[in-house]
Amino acid sequence: MIESSSLTFLIIVIIIALAFEFANGFNDAANAIATVVSTRVMSPLSAVIMAAVFNFVGAITGTAVAKAVAKGVVDPDGITQVVVAGGVAAAALWVFVASRFGMPVSGSHSLIAGVAGSGVAHSGIDVLQGAGLTRILEGLVLSPILGFLLAYLVMLIIYWSLRRMSPAKITLIFSKAQMFTAGWMAFSHGSNDAQKTMGIITLALFTYGSIEVLDVPLWVIIVSGLVMGAGTYFGGFKVIRTLGVRIVTMRPIHGFAAEGAAAGVITMASRLGIPISTTHTITSSILGMGSTRRLSAVRWGVARSIVYAWILTFPICALLGAALYHLINLVAI
Repeated sequence: MIESSSLTFLIIVIIIALAFEFANGFNDAANAIATVVSTRVMSPLSAVIMAAVFNFVGAITGTAVAKAVAKGVVDPDGITQVVVAGGVAAAALWVFVASRFGMPVSGSHSLIAGVAGSGVAHSGIDVLQGAGLTRILEGLVLSPILGFLLAYLVMLIIYWSLRRMSPAKITLIFSKAQMFTAGWMAFSHGSNDAQKTMGIITLALFTYGSIEVLDVPLWVIIVSGLVMGAGTYFGGFKVIRTLGVRIVTMRPIHGFAAEGAAAGVITMASRLGIPISTTHTITSSILGMGSTRRLSAVRWGVARSIVYAWILTFPICALLGAALYHLINLVAI
């Protein structure tokens, strides 16, 4: 039996957090490369390698999102390592299951709900950070709305600006331009999603007592970025097919608009230190772009099933976090 305050247990918690990071990269590989693969601008292997590299680069560019996760979900002084372990294990389990069935769920929602549920199970509702959670939830709600509207607007501007250009020339131009937006999307994904695990590991180190303030150590930044990149490299191709093919048929011009809009929203959120759902943002951007053609061009049935998965994420991960907290607590006494 492992003591919940031991160094061994801290290492186990970090491993669980990195497993979530890998699962997040595995599922969210689709965020960066679904459109560039579906439009045949890049091969799946080339796109995955590119996304893995830019995910890593994005991950090491800042810590604002990491600090928001470490401080903004639960009171760091009111929890234990078991709380962190239960919440992250719940998120990792849910993301792995979703990847298995090809559903692009939100790693952000999973992690926040898992930690919140585990924290409440430990010390009640008062452990939740009201102001921080409100800011996080506002970002999670607004980001897909902004993604949809921005992609819709960008696509309309492109249509109007290039209305006299031949389709062949448009395809040639945006086949090259989409490689830029795919890289930007991967970079922005790493700058937001990878930092969430950095925040959780920092929280675990704080509850153990190895750091006195919630500043992210350099080794945590590098390791989190590498694991996110590895998860992206082995990314979930079922999810890529769902986002890149099943929602709406795309050409390079459409992929450019969707990726550019989503990457812009995510980059802005990362610079402001707001953890958002990159999955929600790129999916809503694809829907916004597709809606400019005609509503029937979007397979709303597929989109609806994705939304159902999003809605289920909060209650399932919160309950899983609470259940795993009690389970781990029984084992690690």
